[in-house]
Amino acid sequence: MTIRTLVWSENVHERTNAEVARLYPQGMHATIAAALNADPGIAAGTATLQDPEHGLTEARLAATDVLVWWGHAAHGEVADAVVERVVRAVWSGMGLIALHSAHFSKVFLRLMGTPCNLSWREAGERERVWVTAPHHPIAAGLPAFFELEHEEMYGEPFGVPEPLETVFVSWFQGGEVFRSGLTYRRGAGNIFYFRPGHETYPTYHDATVQQVLRNAVRWAANPAPRLADPQAAPNVPVEAAPERIEARGASLHAPGREGFR
Repeated sequence: MTIRTLVWSENVHERTNAEVARLYPQGMHATIAAALNADPGIAAGTATLQDPEHGLTEARLAATDVLVWWGHAAHGEVADAVVERVVRAVWSGMGLIALHSAHFSKVFLRLMGTPCNLSWREAGERERVWVTAPHHPIAAGLPAFFELEHEEMYGEPFGVPEPLETVFVSWFQGGEVFRSGLTYRRGAGNIFYFRPGHETYPTYHDATVQQVLRNAVRWAANPAPRLADPQAAPNVPVEAAPERIEARGASLHAPGREGFR
């Protein structure tokens, strides 16, 4: 089945910075979507911060198998109600790919539950991305490492939870290292964080980066039906227990009453 993918970007620097506009005249989201659409098994559309409800309505998310998120300068402008809507969709089974500065997005922070902080330097230095999990689906078809001639440095420690897998580790010309490709699962949703992608460099035009993104979309897609209520916490009555039991002692809750949250 075709993987329905939505590429979301804040679309700010493309409209305000001449160099970013030169590199991505149609917006970074359009470049990423075009790279994904090169795979016949992926159908990618776009949405931006400026769209009504940021382009992330309930209906749009329900029709999205994988959401790709890029943000940097306008994290705080994303409405909290939309953030909760996206988080719930991930818990229900929608995949999420968080790119570059999306580590500080409200969505990623909410899903990780940690500061997601790091050190950084904007000097256009060389980044060598090493594949540390060569048999992982996200690394399919990649060499042992690939290089980006100009990138922003991110350095450890990276304040994220321990990942399920570390697919990539980066070395930078200035000497720092960083865990650049991390996988997580939150609820029924698969999450991949991929570090490269500073907007003043042509990273998303790179063929290897584009292959990583296509691989990541295929990995993140969950073919199972969405969970109708990922936050359900039912009060199971005594008579519905798998084994026969009798209620003993006092209870705070009447039968069928919801628990405290």
